[in-house]
Amino acid sequence: MAKGNFGERLKRERELREVSLDELTKSTRISQRFLDALENEQWDKLPGGVFGRGFVRSIARYLGLDEESLLGEYDLARGDQKIEAPAPYENRLPRPPRWVPALAVLALGLLLVGIYYAGRYAWRSYAAHRAKQQSSTTSLTPEQSPAPSAAQNSPPGSDSSTSSALDLSVSTSAATRIRIVADNALLLDAELPAGETRHFSAARQFEVTAADSSAVLLELNGQAMPPLGAPGSSGTIVLSQKDLRQTPGGNSQP
Repeated sequence: MAKGNFGERLKRERELREVSLDELTKSTRISQRFLDALENEQWDKLPGGVFGRGFVRSIARYLGLDEESLLGEYDLARGDQKIEAPAPYENRLPRPPRWVPALAVLALGLLLVGIYYAGRYAWRSYAAHRAKQQSSTTSLTPEQSPAPSAAQNSPPGSDSSTSSALDLSVSTSAATRIRIVADNALLLDAELPAGETRHFSAARQFEVTAADSSAVLLELNGQAMPPLGAPGSSGTIVLSQKDLRQTPGGNSQP
């Protein structure tokens, strides 16, 4: 199409229908300067692409012209045989730097190592606590504790070779309460039933008290000891190495 034919036809069609530029502007909402540019084919004053074609389509629709035919004349006049559609917008996020995944793997590895060593420390602490508890529960009671050796507790100047640990055997013929102190340490203070036999050890001496003297039989290192008191009454006796006597033949005598 020769230059000027499109603009002249557009203007002629508008004037034949007695439509002013002001009316066309209000009806199509196209700026009057764009309408003037179309009728004068001043392409540099028009927006390109789909906007110019949109103006032509709106004008053709309002004036009652064939839209496709008028668009074809517009393309020929402007020299745009084919208007390419704009490429779709892609909202692509920027790719992270290559060192970010490596840093994430390193952080995960350090976290796993920290969890491993923390678990080992916690287990060792727990095992040590359990071992301490078991040790405290299995510790010896005063009755089970071995008595100090006679040599360690003998007074200065005494002959440790002639002294030995004392072993006390307590037997009951009737129920009675008995209190036993060995080397100033309380070993027993309880009610013993009839037929009970207990053994205790000491380095220096025993102090034995019974509620019923006749119900208790005492043996020191296998040697029978005298009664604690009168029958039917309470009594107390102190036993030590001096209560052990050896006969010339080697037999023990009270």
